[in-house]
Amino acid sequence: MASYHAPQDWKDWSEWIAAGLHGRARWRLAPLILGLLFGQGRRVVAAWIRAAGLSDDYQDYYYFLQSVGLRWHELGRRVLVLVLDQILSGTPRVLLAIDDSPTKRYGPKVQGAGIHHDPTPGPAGHPFCYGHIWVTLAVIVRHPAWGTIGLPIWSWLYVRRCDLAKIPAKYNWTFQTKLEQAADLVLRAAETLQFLGRKELWVVSDGAYAKRPFVRPVLELGVTLVGRLRKDAALFDLPPVEKIKRRGRKRKYGVNRLSLRKRAAHRQGWIDAPCTVYGQVIVKRVKTFVATHRTFGGAIRVVIVQERSGPEFFYCTDVNASLAEIIEAFADRSAIEQVFHDVKEVWGSGQQQVRNVWSNVACWHLNLWLHTLVEVWSWPKPAVDLTDRTDSPWDDAARRPSHADRRKALQGACLAAEFSRALRGRPLPREIGEAVKRLLRIAV
Repeated sequence: MASYHAPQDWKDWSEWIAAGLHGRARWRLAPLILGLLFGQGRRVVAAWIRAAGLSDDYQDYYYFLQSVGLRWHELGRRVLVLVLDQILSGTPRVLLAIDDSPTKRYGPKVQGAGIHHDPTPGPAGHPFCYGHIWVTLAVIVRHPAWGTIGLPIWSWLYVRRCDLAKIPAKYNWTFQTKLEQAADLVLRAAETLQFLGRKELWVVSDGAYAKRPFVRPVLELGVTLVGRLRKDAALFDLPPVEKIKRRGRKRKYGVNRLSLRKRAAHRQGWIDAPCTVYGQVIVKRVKTFVATHRTFGGAIRVVIVQERSGPEFFYCTDVNASLAEIIEAFADRSAIEQVFHDVKEVWGSGQQQVRNVWSNVACWHLNLWLHTLVEVWSWPKPAVDLTDRTDSPWDDAARRPSHADRRKALQGACLAAEFSRALRGRPLPREIGEAVKRLLRIAV
């Protein structure tokens, strides 16, 4: 078994997350995630096991993945508590993002896999791919120096109704739409925040989630929703003020239909709204008004933003929210797209060749949680401790460290701790010390 000595805070976080597992198996989690951290090449589970030196016990770790997959709810909740404690302890509002992403798989015996729409078809242009679809929830935070960062917490594996037969009946897997799964993830987050005394919760999503099965359960939790509106959204004006009381309930919706296209084409009503978008303070040309929509069950604030490519339409269920809050919240949604890129390119999500549905759930979540833990570990550290571009004079030295840089910095910290532990405070000759430094640079 390989002996990696991670930083003390990383050890404490690993033990905190592993406490959500059964006592007889929780000790396996810490070495496995260190193997995931140091895994090289194709990121199959065997690469994790080889990197951690667990080859003599590999079968037990394959079975252990099923235990992690079965407990993804509780382990993800512990990751969320860790994020709230380490990063958002003094922030009154928590911003969450919801989106889904596919991972390509191969083989007819992969449980839960099927044919899905591919949002990024690539050069081949194939509109569909065979694999898994993951509905993911991430906490969106703003680093004072590096801008917006997404910290993934949970994911639901979306399985089409026609693909349920591939999952054995003993797993009791029930069909849920993506909208229902997204609402369930927000419910889990809201329950955790309420338990911790955090009440103000905003959720930002794309226009595909602006539908009743997702919107209505989330609004019942007291959550504020921000998202994109269709150009042909069925908006109505506010209900008329009734001077004479009549029998029955009051009107929720107006009687006059509103056209977003006509509102955007009208020259009057535009104002300038300063806001921070993608790390830059800019002034947006916007128009706003309050309307009613049956999907949301009442009034929403509509914001029209004039872009170079044309008008963009957004909504917020809090009619008293400011324009800057709405625009910035939707702009910060791009962080979850960056999360999907990083977990696939840096951590190799989707490359794990496991067939069991709970093993697939465990592999995807372990990649998400490692992404989050690396970001939490590097949060208080200066950029000079996370990346060294002295060997790359052509690169921009002021560029923020990428997620891959932060992962390599953590690897270097673990290896440095390993050398320090082996030396036990004894001084090294200068030549050997320089050689060790070069080896560390090559290793990470």
